[in-house]
Amino acid sequence: MSEERTYQNLFEIAGDGMIVHDVETDCVIAANPAAYAMHGYDREEFIGLHPATFIHPDSQPLFSEYVRVVQSGDVFQPLIVNVRRDGSPFYVEWRGTAFTYRGRPCLLSVVRDVSDRVEAERLLEQQVEARTREQSTLLEISQTLASALQLQPALILDQLRVIIEYTHAGLFVLEDSALVALVVRGAPQLQQSVPFRVRLDGPETLAALFNQHRPIRIADVWSAAPAARFLRSLLDGPAAVLLEGVHAWMWVPLAVRGRIIGGVGVAHAERDYFSTHDADLALTVANQAAITLVNAELYERAQTLAALHERQRLAQNLHDAVNQSLFSTGLIAEVLPRLWERDPDEGRRSLKDLRRLTRGALAEMRALLAELRPSILTDTDLGDLLRQLGSAFTGRTNIPVAVTMDGQEGGLPAEVQVVFYRVCQEGLTNIAKHAGADHVTIHLQYEPGGVALHLCDDGRGFDPAHISPGRSGLSMMRERAQAVNATLSITSQPGHGSQITVHWTNVSK
Repeated sequence: MSEERTYQNLFEIAGDGMIVHDVETDCVIAANPAAYAMHGYDREEFIGLHPATFIHPDSQPLFSEYVRVVQSGDVFQPLIVNVRRDGSPFYVEWRGTAFTYRGRPCLLSVVRDVSDRVEAERLLEQQVEARTREQSTLLEISQTLASALQLQPALILDQLRVIIEYTHAGLFVLEDSALVALVVRGAPQLQQSVPFRVRLDGPETLAALFNQHRPIRIADVWSAAPAARFLRSLLDGPAAVLLEGVHAWMWVPLAVRGRIIGGVGVAHAERDYFSTHDADLALTVANQAAITLVNAELYERAQTLAALHERQRLAQNLHDAVNQSLFSTGLIAEVLPRLWERDPDEGRRSLKDLRRLTRGALAEMRALLAELRPSILTDTDLGDLLRQLGSAFTGRTNIPVAVTMDGQEGGLPAEVQVVFYRVCQEGLTNIAKHAGADHVTIHLQYEPGGVALHLCDDGRGFDPAHISPGRSGLSMMRERAQAVNATLSITSQPGHGSQITVHWTNVSK
């Protein structure tokens, strides 16, 4: 067998398509059976075809580039869309080499149908994109639910619907051997049925329903399957509305650290709608929802505890300040008539004390009202608030306070005004406890674009570099000032009193 015949046989039996293309005439001059068969032609029909006949119009510029590059001697293996005789497109990988055939410049191209590979890659990319979207959505859902400190049951079902479509859905919490529906989604009559309770008959029912913290999927709730019969027996009475107009059902338990706290039920009108992947996604959302429910419970407890502590603090302030002032006022008022008859000068001094105590008690009551109604701290001018603090301090300690102010008052942000009030309040408390002062001054100075507060006393003073652990009020004042980008400075030395200065500048101007 001649060498030429050997090459011809290899050309004919090759599994990949092989096409000889005359560059000058731009026609096919030879092709093996694999080439013309993959395009839907027989040999006689395929020979002589112009490549534009079996190259998709969108790929023809790429094919022209392929011809040019291969002719120059470089390697180029493009993915080109070819067209069969019946018009159906398919993906082909081209590899070629330039050579001379019968004295004419030609291209020998090896063409391989890679449609299956391209389709597999496309499906894989779609799956990756879908999973990426799901993960991104789950992250957004997690962030949304984690940021919800107060209980928002509807938010949980709305977030679940972002990744799993449903016809009906309900969120339940476990209370006293019953599931209580907090919120449902679906038809209007369904949403109007809330709240309702689903009674659980014993621990066996609870264990079956929560299925070792794995979702339960039911293809058709109206079938004779044991799980379907169990669900229908469970959702009776008002809860039966959840089964109206649906077939597929999925139950996802809510649990935290092994403690069952509730569950989410979702239903769809189509049979066998929910997949295993849907169950995994729903469980991920349910786990985050369970944490959200626990966080909301803890937040509510914290609010209740904070309110209790605040009431106790106000009650203590009421006892320490107002109650003692009123008690002293009552004693003076009781002995004042007899004292006046015996010694009018002493009576006048007691009357002065009575007036001071009464004014102090009134100022303390106003300060306590400001604690109960925080809007007072922002609606009232800062100068008036400081005068009120000074009066209350004097009434409580019998230490005179001079309150002065320079500049035009007003225009402070609410949070800045509250910080100045609190710093002055804490400073006066420290003076009463530690300073042993005879006089206190409060000076408020409004400046262009800012304000400064100076709180001074003539007490025993201290070394700011060696503050005892009991003086935690100073660190609290610093934290308050830093919260609004204000500066707080303390000037003091033993035997020479102290001065606290808070300065805030409006950087937005």
